[in-house]
Amino acid sequence: METQQKSAWAIGWATFAAAMLLLVGMFQTLAGIAALGNDEFYVVSPEWVFELDITAWGWVHILLGIVLFLSGLGIFVGNVLARTVGVFVAMFSAVTNFAFIPYYPVWSIIMIAVNIAVIWALTAHGRDIAAEA
Repeated sequence: METQQKSAWAIGWATFAAAMLLLVGMFQTLAGIAALGNDEFYVVSPEWVFELDITAWGWVHILLGIVLFLSGLGIFVGNVLARTVGVFVAMFSAVTNFAFIPYYPVWSIIMIAVNIAVIWALTAHGRDIAAEA
């Protein structure tokens, strides 16, 4: 039986995805804490479709950050469920940041881009990091 050699490139991208999930999870949590700590930290624009109270946004970001972080930890140990959850939570994070654009536009767009990179890395190379763990 022939064993397939793992691509260092693929393992690198999967590791990148796990690290980005950890990082984005921490960023989301910090953004949530900032929203809870100071209601005036984010600029609120009037009459936006996704208008939520800043405190509600704070809790959304904190909960999302915790799930992102835990998923990143799970991916580092090769957990398949964590990889699957990572894809879905990165998709949810991208959508959440899209809705958050009126409050913090540049940051939200950066987070959307990072989430897209994470989704690609986990779907294209997630098995490689699981095999390596």
